[in-house]
Amino acid sequence: MRIRRTLAAASLAAIALTGAAVAPAQADATAVLTQGSAGGPAIAVGDTLVANLASGTAATFTDGPGSSNGVSCASSSFSATVTSNPAAPGSATEQLNSQSFGSCTSSVFGVMSVDSVTATSLPYTNTVTSGSGSNVSLNGTGAGPVGITVVLNTLLGQISCVYQSPNGISGSTSNSDNSIGFANQPANLVSGPGLCFSTGYFSATYGPVTDSSAAGNPVLWVN
Repeated sequence: MRIRRTLAAASLAAIALTGAAVAPAQADATAVLTQGSAGGPAIAVGDTLVANLASGTAATFTDGPGSSNGVSCASSSFSATVTSNPAAPGSATEQLNSQSFGSCTSSVFGVMSVDSVTATSLPYTNTVTSGSGSNVSLNGTGAGPVGITVVLNTLLGQISCVYQSPNGISGSTSNSDNSIGFANQPANLVSGPGLCFSTGYFSATYGPVTDSSAAGNPVLWVN
């Protein structure tokens, strides 16, 4: 009887081991931010994401949503470091370390030229959430709120218009062109003369966004 029980136990153990050997391996969960394709390799924490303005677009700072009265910059770029990238659905975070603007012109009456447009109080925290629509949140850190300073050369001399968005700004990502965009995001004037708009509205589309830390600079996908 003892021999039969031993043989039966050995048979069950063999069946269990066989089953474990042939069971399919569990696939790793897809990260919120991936390289090259939806569901592709996860973008590593510490990697650097970079982008210029999408082809044929400009970064604008105007006196109202959809207005053409303001400042337009033909070049702009950003660089951000990935600080977390969990499994989707979820929210990944980045630290926006730099954002530059160049080749800027103004259509504001009395302004002769644009001296500079500068993002202030960097770095910012950028949160990207799974899904589409308004899935990007850009907020200030301990250095201060999200802000922009516009220096203009006018008929009466040089002026500085300092704007801030204490509650941050919102944007959206698109997998169709691997871009991130901001449309008519408001910022309040905190310092500057009457020629400065009381509220400025920022719009820009950057893309394609690429992972410059990975071989081949693969494009960013949001899952």
